[in-house]
Amino acid sequence: MPTRLSEVSDATPNYRQIVKTFECSELDARRYSPPEILKVTRNVISGNPDIKSISTSYVERQNLTMRMHMRRLTRLTNAFSKKLENFRAAVALHFAYYNFVRRNKTLRCTPAMAGGVTNRIWSVSDLVDAA
Repeated sequence: MPTRLSEVSDATPNYRQIVKTFECSELDARRYSPPEILKVTRNVISGNPDIKSISTSYVERQNLTMRMHMRRLTRLTNAFSKKLENFRAAVALHFAYYNFVRRNKTLRCTPAMAGGVTNRIWSVSDLVDAA
């Protein structure tokens, strides 16, 4: 039987920030191409992260995965949450399924297994029981 999701340890994360300063140009001329980057500033907010590894790639990939897997986050959709409580439940279900049930092709296991939170791939019924 898996441990409850609320029992997962609460470690202090490495929190970092990247600020990009873009060149200001006419919108019509550069409508479909990105503006030139003038400066990139990397800041450590908390923890002890590697400054060189501060990037937006991981969070942008996570945002795309969420939009592709949850219909309520796609653009121009009629599948929306009428209540904030329903939206929160849908996002929580997505992340629980993604981390505990769905096998990552690159890792060849679930992210929870790779992180040492669990030692096996959960079934959907395990996920429901843990909630």
